[in-house]
Amino acid sequence: MTVEPAAFPMPLPMKEARVFWADKRIVTPEEWKTLSERARARAFSVSGISARDLLEQVRSAIAEALEQGETLESFKARIADIVEAKGWSGKRAWRVDTIFRTNIQTAYQAGRYVQMKRAVATRPYWRYVAVADSRTRPSHAALHGLVYPADHSFWSTFYPPNGFRCRCTVQTLSERQVQARGYEVQKDWPGIVEPVDPATGERLPPVRPFPDKGFVGNAADEWLKGDLVRR
Repeated sequence: MTVEPAAFPMPLPMKEARVFWADKRIVTPEEWKTLSERARARAFSVSGISARDLLEQVRSAIAEALEQGETLESFKARIADIVEAKGWSGKRAWRVDTIFRTNIQTAYQAGRYVQMKRAVATRPYWRYVAVADSRTRPSHAALHGLVYPADHSFWSTFYPPNGFRCRCTVQTLSERQVQARGYEVQKDWPGIVEPVDPATGERLPPVRPFPDKGFVGNAADEWLKGDLVRR
């Protein structure tokens, strides 16, 4: 497996990512459970927080991070009172990290999706790219390098992020690049595969790639469909 960079460079701030996030509406965890996939693409909630004012504080902190390109530490500082009240420090610090990284990645991937759709006439193929390090989940690593047409149904299910703290992304390709690099354009969805351990190069147990629970679907596409409906 060829190791790729953690993510392709994206300018900060990304207008499309900010627009995606600005469309988010606050819902409680209980309300979230009742929403359709399309509605969830426009909703924001945090497990364990029911008070709308606190949810808005977190949502606004993420919006500021998208606007300014802030770090995790800056985000923590903006919601310090929530972190203290919820006990999200020490061994539970992963909660804040997960909230920050998952939502920032979702917004940026939605923004990137809009940009890629605009370029589809000249770059009609998309390639799934996993970070391919020791933290990459086997089911995500198994998708690394797969190339599909931009309009293939694969992207309706597997467009990243495909789990909490997922770092996967998508690379656009022209017809010439696909041919020059010898990429095989897939027609069928991935079957059972044997992913490779990025650290050792050894084969891992066979898996059938699939997004993690709660991440099946394409939030960016659902958001755009909702935008078309709204207009």
